[in-house]
Amino acid sequence: MPKKPSSKQKNNTSAQSVDNTLSVKSEDVFDEDNPATATITVSAVENIKMGTNSSQNEQAEEMGTNSSQILPTSEVQVRPLAKLEPQQQQEVWQMAVEEAKGKVPSGRIVKDVVQKIMERTKVPNIYQIGEVCQILAKDNPELRGRGGCWGIVTYVGEFSCAMRTCNGELTVGLQYLKSYNYLPAECQQMQMICDRILRVYSSELEESVRRFLESLGKLRRSYLTDLEAKVLSLLELETGG
Repeated sequence: MPKKPSSKQKNNTSAQSVDNTLSVKSEDVFDEDNPATATITVSAVENIKMGTNSSQNEQAEEMGTNSSQILPTSEVQVRPLAKLEPQQQQEVWQMAVEEAKGKVPSGRIVKDVVQKIMERTKVPNIYQIGEVCQILAKDNPELRGRGGCWGIVTYVGEFSCAMRTCNGELTVGLQYLKSYNYLPAECQQMQMICDRILRVYSSELEESVRRFLESLGKLRRSYLTDLEAKVLSLLELETGG
């Protein structure tokens, strides 16, 4: 009769299966807007595996369970860990496993634990209403397509800011904002530009016109060139904005 695989062989097979699954998931979410996703995912998994090998194996000996097999099974479970330091990633994963009562935690559980960690080590919100900031999409799928856009801070919360951009309003976490450090007069000028674009912008406009307005929404200067100002004025006349 064939021999049964040892527990060590089972563990290796399980870990290999996890790695293969995560590799596929990473490719699924790899796109031009988010080119670092695969690297971030693999790095987080490696940190988790290091943590489970050291701490969960000790728990396994005490509890009589094989908790070293409690590893991520999908990219969704490790995505929230990307914003943390390696040691914090291990800590969060162990806490998430405990929250899931010893089972593989869902992405939602991991995200909730990450939020608790961030609240525990929170950084003061230094942004001000009226300040002009750039949005950094990074690994956040909710900000896909918004990376590089600038916006005006309209509300300052504890962990986020409400932003008014050239194609709508949204709430952005502090880690996804970067101030342009404009002078007050420059911020007022950008506010006027934002207002003008919002009065004109519509999904019903021709694609080339929308592209032009969206390009203004990614300016890295506090003024319009003469040509940009003329084109925007023409659009205001044509659309009644």
